[in-house]
Amino acid sequence: MEEVVKFLKDANTYYLATVEGDQPRVRPFGTAHIFEGKLYIQTGKVKEVSKQLHANPKAEICAFKGGEWIRIAGELVEDDRREARQSMLDDYPGLKKMYSADDGNTEVFYFKNATATISAFNHEPKVIKF
Repeated sequence: MEEVVKFLKDANTYYLATVEGDQPRVRPFGTAHIFEGKLYIQTGKVKEVSKQLHANPKAEICAFKGGEWIRIAGELVEDDRREARQSMLDDYPGLKKMYSADDGNTEVFYFKNATATISAFNHEPKVIKF
């Protein structure tokens, strides 16, 4: 999983796809954090992405860097513990301008039953399950 997080951090921006009814929704994200052995992302509860994930937790991430791309598919599960939110904010101090662990808005999700595939045109895909 460390390789997956390193890829996402090195790419700097990844795209998270969710579903709203029968319409796919994609938006840029930048948080990727390991907490208690799980891959976490962060958002705000007031955002549409939060509502979409609560209605349907299946999601995918895609990022590209240096001729390779990664796709991560799985379910995103909310972790409502303060410790999980604070850990994310400590890893991304810039978020503290907009969020705090106790603001009632900060929300973190971890991947469950996830499969990451790192691909390129010049090598076979590498699959990592977590």
